[in-house]
Amino acid sequence: MSTPDVVRTAAVARLGALGDAAQEAFLLRLDRWWPDLDRAVREVYRATPDLALRLVETAADAYAERSPDLHRLDQQRLLRPDWIQQPDRFGYACYTDRFAGDLPGLSKRLDYLDELGVTYLHLMPLLQPREGDNDGGYAVQDYGAVRADLGTMDDLAELAARLRERGISLVVDLVLNHVAREHAWAAAARAGDETHRDYFLIHPDRTLPDAYEATLPEVFPDFAPGSFTWDDEAAGWVWTTFNTWQWDLNWANPEVLVEFARIVLDLANVGVEVLRLDAIAFLWKRMGTTCQNQPEVHWITQALRTVAKIAAPAVLFKAEAIVGPRDLVQYLGTGPHTGLVSDLAYHNSLMVQVWSMLATRNTVLARHALAALPPTPPSGTWITYVRCHDDIGWAIDDGDAAAVGLTGPAHRHFLSDFYAGDFPGSWSEGLVFQANPDTGDRRISGTVASLTGLGEHEVDVEGALARISLAHAIVAGWGGVPVIWSGDELAQPNDPAWAEEPGHEDDNRWAHRPRIDEARMARRGRADTPAGQVFVAIAHLARVRAALPQLHASAPTDTLTDTDDGILAVVRRHASGPFVGLYNVTDEHRPFPLRRLHEAGLAAPYDAIGGRLVTAGHDGNVWLPPYAAWWVVEATA
Repeated sequence: MSTPDVVRTAAVARLGALGDAAQEAFLLRLDRWWPDLDRAVREVYRATPDLALRLVETAADAYAERSPDLHRLDQQRLLRPDWIQQPDRFGYACYTDRFAGDLPGLSKRLDYLDELGVTYLHLMPLLQPREGDNDGGYAVQDYGAVRADLGTMDDLAELAARLRERGISLVVDLVLNHVAREHAWAAAARAGDETHRDYFLIHPDRTLPDAYEATLPEVFPDFAPGSFTWDDEAAGWVWTTFNTWQWDLNWANPEVLVEFARIVLDLANVGVEVLRLDAIAFLWKRMGTTCQNQPEVHWITQALRTVAKIAAPAVLFKAEAIVGPRDLVQYLGTGPHTGLVSDLAYHNSLMVQVWSMLATRNTVLARHALAALPPTPPSGTWITYVRCHDDIGWAIDDGDAAAVGLTGPAHRHFLSDFYAGDFPGSWSEGLVFQANPDTGDRRISGTVASLTGLGEHEVDVEGALARISLAHAIVAGWGGVPVIWSGDELAQPNDPAWAEEPGHEDDNRWAHRPRIDEARMARRGRADTPAGQVFVAIAHLARVRAALPQLHASAPTDTLTDTDDGILAVVRRHASGPFVGLYNVTDEHRPFPLRRLHEAGLAAPYDAIGGRLVTAGHDGNVWLPPYAAWWVVEATA
């Protein structure tokens, strides 16, 4: 389908001040992406005339405002569309204030990030939130401003430019599902503005809320039960999935889509290269469902992404969809959305299975669950991680558990007990988050150090160090973009004073969001300290990874399902040669047949992490030491 003449004419009218070459570049992108944009808006907003045209005009305005430096970045990304899939992509996530004080202060810590091997920097919510409790910044009051204590939009643009000079991509959160009650749209709705009232889901009585809540799960049952809140000023029940002061947006209203298209492009023009689409699974509301993972979510994402591709193709989308294993891959694009929705998605299932393997010292469930995941589209890229800013929810599929002789509820109960330190033999010092007595759901908070035995009481220092290295090797060897959470590279334990800051006292996730420990940072090069050992180990993984083309994210990953129960083995096949990741999740030596490496195509197997040839004993087995992590490739001459 060609771009309609009326759309091209409208675009040219917006680009009149630009030269012919710049206009031609925009129109070529418009021709490429128009069919995908037009279909997306028609699928969701069938009776809305000229919606796609308005989105193109928005894209044209943003394109005209984009700086020469960012236009150059667009060209670079178009010439290398797989840039995010390269093995030198290595991520770091932090709260700006907890890592460096403010945005100018963060610019002074770029050498530290370089030393760690970081090429992808995710700054946690920094757009202006509501005052007081704001869900860690996810209750946004103003998408056009940075938190005053962190700096200004100009500071953010300056930081983005400095990061680009070092080859580090800036990642920023974009909250799509809701805004703060104090946002200008919500204030207008409460004041009686019918236009803005339709930006939200406000009901005059409990009839519809009660009908919806019959199938809606509670996200925060401890401090925000239910999914609707009565608001006196609005004179209605407002849909509030997460907290009473986070108002869900009405994405059935096309004006919301237009608003967010502009927000996306404004952030792109500041220099943001990746937008993390927060709570994306919740956007569409449908009676009789959980109101998660609805088909319209993917069409909406496709519409926003095509607008970005037309105006600012350097920008990528990352879906924050912490959903069940079977729903995960949809956020990278399947069926009609293949290659058209999010470029990146969180591999929540891998994270959960890493913790499950460490607790059980067994890989049977993980092997089955990971092998059963559908393949990703070639352009889709996982974000892999040992843990993130959030709690760990035990997304163990009941079917996967049953297939290996377990029950889902019992295994989830065990994992909660183990990581809360309540199971005999546990080395973990995690904290229970949001216990739900009705469902038995208990999630866990904690830093990697505290969850592996290197917490405040240092239950098992030697074992913890080995487990930390192993866990990070698994996620870094999966492909995609591995991301380290701030402080984990220095083996920081839970913050014992997490509840002392105003607004944090009811949310123990702040225990695993500690301010960076300056003393540990200073010791990062010392091999006689846990901080130094962990920092050096993770930086080593980043360096080794960058040199292995086999870890390009497009290479398929196959999980071997018939190994020793203590061994996780994954095979990646790339044009440069095979890669076999071997991971021993136990505290004992475990075998792996050398012939399996030969069968994978490795005539002279070489462990790239350890820098040594892999050889077998008289029994024909390679014996992996406790908690060993090997990335096995073909030895070079």
